[in-house]
Amino acid sequence: MKPGVPTASDEARLRGRHPMDFDTAVALIRRHDSYPELAIAVGESAETTYRKLAKLIHPDAAGDARSATATEAFAKLSRLYAGREAKLSGAIADLTRSGQILRKVPREPRDNDLMEAEAAALKTLQDKGDPKFRPYAPELIKTYVHEDPQRRRRVVNELEFLDGFVPLPAVEDWRDAAWMWRRLLVALGWAHRAGVVHGAIFEEHVLIHPGEHGLALVDWCYSSPRPTAVIAGKHYPPEVVRDKEITPATDIYLATALMKRVIGDGMPAPLKRFADGCLFDAPRMRPQDAWRLLEELDELLGPRKFRPFTI
Repeated sequence: MKPGVPTASDEARLRGRHPMDFDTAVALIRRHDSYPELAIAVGESAETTYRKLAKLIHPDAAGDARSATATEAFAKLSRLYAGREAKLSGAIADLTRSGQILRKVPREPRDNDLMEAEAAALKTLQDKGDPKFRPYAPELIKTYVHEDPQRRRRVVNELEFLDGFVPLPAVEDWRDAAWMWRRLLVALGWAHRAGVVHGAIFEEHVLIHPGEHGLALVDWCYSSPRPTAVIAGKHYPPEVVRDKEITPATDIYLATALMKRVIGDGMPAPLKRFADGCLFDAPRMRPQDAWRLLEELDELLGPRKFRPFTI
């Protein structure tokens, strides 16, 4: 057994079967890089876990011989505790990060149907989508109904937190957006082949991993072919507003309009003509197959060369 790695008996001691001690507490803190996981190992609530461990390893109580170890462990415990939950506010839901889990809770029960739509879309992608394209959307960990003290019931989705991903930025050179456009079409082709449309491809719903040139589509709450809601202030193609209908051609329209905004005035004329061909008002006039459209884009772009991208 390596020094500092807790054994099963260490876990048992921290669960109250035996008295806790300094060495066990330090070993568990060293082992865990997520506060929720640390609290699970201790078997207590977030607050109780912190109080119990902090009392054991506080540098003021550890003594001179253990001072350096205590200082290191206490600093990590404090850092994990401070980052135990990061809260964000989305269009319809409050999002709370806990370790590698992103929990989405709708602010109003009337939006439960949108949460159900997201869960259904992600489950379909997991069950029917080609697994090699799995990283293009977060994993649905679980979905459940929560009842608050006022007996209002909300559908809660727990999703995989996407480490290293950031919001889609504007670019100064159109070539820096080429890989984003390509990956966006891959994501849509994958979803459409599985029978899922996204329906809300806007800046806040497309995340990228700059270093790895990765892309993920998030917020699948609007993925019903017959949308029950649209996002205020956003520009949709006519069929969404007029006919309350979303098809693969709708996603292609939204994705193309997004990339035109990202690239801005620096888009070369051939690429602009390509984009304009995806933005006809009538859905039947637009491309219908994202992967076939990707082939056309690749022909237009020519041989690819990797361009490092940083924000």
